Amino acid sequence: MAIDKKQVEEIVRAVGGKENIEAATHCVTRLRFALYDESKVDTESLDQNDLVKGQFSSQGQFQVVIGPGLVDKVYDEMIQITGGDRSSKDDVKAVAGKKQNPIQRAIKTLSDIFIPILPAIITAGLLLGINNILTGPGIFFEGKSLVNVYPAWKDLASIINTIASTAFTFLPALIGWAAVKRFGGSPLLGIVLGLILVHPDLLSAYGYADAVNEGTVPTWNLFGWEIEKIGYQGQVLPVLVSAYLLAKMEIFLNKRVHDSIKLLVVAPVTLLITGFLAFTIIGPVTFAIANAITSGLIYVYDSYAALGGLIYGGLYALLVITGMHHTFLAVDVQLIGSQGGTFLWPMLALSNIAQGSAALAMMLVLREKKMRGLAATSSVSAFLGVTEPAIFGVNIRYRYPFIFGMIGSAIGGVLLTMNNVQATSIGVGGVPGFLSIFPNKWGVFFIGMAIVLVVPFVLTVLFGRAKLRKEDRNESNESNETVAEPKAATSQSASGVTSSTTKTDPNQRTRSAAQVGDEAVNTLEIMAPLTGQAVSLEQVPDPAFAEKQMGEGVAIEPSGNVVVAPFDAQVAHVIKSKHAVILEHASGLQVLIHVGINTVSLKGEGFNMHVEAGEHVKAGQKLLEFDRKVIEDAGYPLITPIIIPDGQDMVERVEVTTGDVTSNQNGVLKVHLKG
Repeated sequence: MAIDKKQVEEIVRAVGGKENIEAATHCVTRLRFALYDESKVDTESLDQNDLVKGQFSSQGQFQVVIGPGLVDKVYDEMIQITGGDRSSKDDVKAVAGKKQNPIQRAIKTLSDIFIPILPAIITAGLLLGINNILTGPGIFFEGKSLVNVYPAWKDLASIINTIASTAFTFLPALIGWAAVKRFGGSPLLGIVLGLILVHPDLLSAYGYADAVNEGTVPTWNLFGWEIEKIGYQGQVLPVLVSAYLLAKMEIFLNKRVHDSIKLLVVAPVTLLITGFLAFTIIGPVTFAIANAITSGLIYVYDSYAALGGLIYGGLYALLVITGMHHTFLAVDVQLIGSQGGTFLWPMLALSNIAQGSAALAMMLVLREKKMRGLAATSSVSAFLGVTEPAIFGVNIRYRYPFIFGMIGSAIGGVLLTMNNVQATSIGVGGVPGFLSIFPNKWGVFFIGMAIVLVVPFVLTVLFGRAKLRKEDRNESNESNETVAEPKAATSQSASGVTSSTTKTDPNQRTRSAAQVGDEAVNTLEIMAPLTGQAVSLEQVPDPAFAEKQMGEGVAIEPSGNVVVAPFDAQVAHVIKSKHAVILEHASGLQVLIHVGINTVSLKGEGFNMHVEAGEHVKAGQKLLEFDRKVIEDAGYPLITPIIIPDGQDMVERVEVTTGDVTSNQNGVLKVHLKG
């Protein structure tokens, strides 16, 4: 497709001109800018540009969504216009990172460390929730637990508890692995470091307080230097600081030790020095700091419970927008490790529900069917603990539902803190969050759930409808009212099939039907290219996909690791980093298959492409394979969008089918062509 140079020039002007572009690159779907001053961006101009499908800022990068098959041409034209140098994704990422202040960089570092270990923590939280149900008194029988009444279940509960508590017992090993990897060292050494800090020969941190009171704290005597012989179970700071030191020391030695003796020198010296410093200096100092922070939080919680609930419960959604919510993962873990429970996580769960309720209410306010569909699906995601689609896709866009969600969450937070509601684990948010709550507080938590369901919903509906009535009155007073161009509409059927229709001017059609040879094709069924769970695009944790800025489609949470051709096609484009491919049907229809989110950053690691551009493939033929562990360890979601890019004149509408799918056996998209 030819690119209009003037439109590219408009993009350059809209981002502040070439003098405002410090570095620029592109991936398969969007331009990525590191700008000197993002306040100079003209968002309205970008919205009016036919090349631009969407725009947003994330982690210091301003991203302009163009779409697959076109973005590389726009980038090439932009480089010619600006005369700038081509930059890699790492270049732009590095420049963007420098623009972040120290607090933002620290938050991102914590996020990079804790997100990869979340699956283990979430699993532990779910299993601990099951254990709570089995062992919590008063849930099924007055004053007794299920295992008290039915002793045969006792050992089963014990096994579940052992499996569930392992992630928390050896938490320093998990943090050590993720932290050392983030700081550039060997993840294996990070695991060993974490295990050293919880060695069974050490006094458990959980028994430290009792040992102090009894005067039985064991010690090492290093030539008269008494060092407490304690472990750091449930602690975060000791292993974080030690992991940083270990990684930097390993990097230092790797650069200076000859290859022939690295195996004998680098790892032993690194672990010995880091371990020694961890027990003698780092551990005691950070242990004291962590305890001081914990004590301060508990003091505020005990003395000003209502105020704490009002502030944290109300402002948590704002933390999600800034990314600062990842910081509190470490605080939650520290509270659970040292106090046996956290009062912060229950408020997080209610905040999830509150934002979901506000988004759901927008279904009764919005008139555009496409946005109503987004409101419905994103609210379900929020109710299950993932609020980004609801917050970024709906609530922030209209502002007032976001504010009412915070108000409901603040009220719920006050209720929880006033009644000392705590969670035994983290990782389970939204409605299922009750599983992590101490069973004796379920009643209060359910009341809190009712508050965050009702208050944001009612306020959003009342305010939203009043706002609509006011707009209608204003419009009725205007003369020469212009008719808006029809927009894309979506509808949800009872069968779970979402259909999307885009109306166009009949005079703009250049053909009556797509042609395959001499045969007219009116409908193309696209099979699932992966085995897994097909879900709506709104559940993809990336606004470019979730808001359908590039086009209609579906996403698949894969259970396997192989992508196959969903129809007979020609490979139109293979992305250099091997994480995405564009196929072209004989009718001319193009389809993008994009494995994972932000997986372009892996630079092809973990991906094995089996086809080349220009090659013809048959339905069911293997296109690429990916290493799930590599992607998950890097902290990137595996969810795979399958997109019908915008701008294909032959497309009349697209139907989406969700649910369990098997590659090349279930249809996930039905594309109706003009005819």
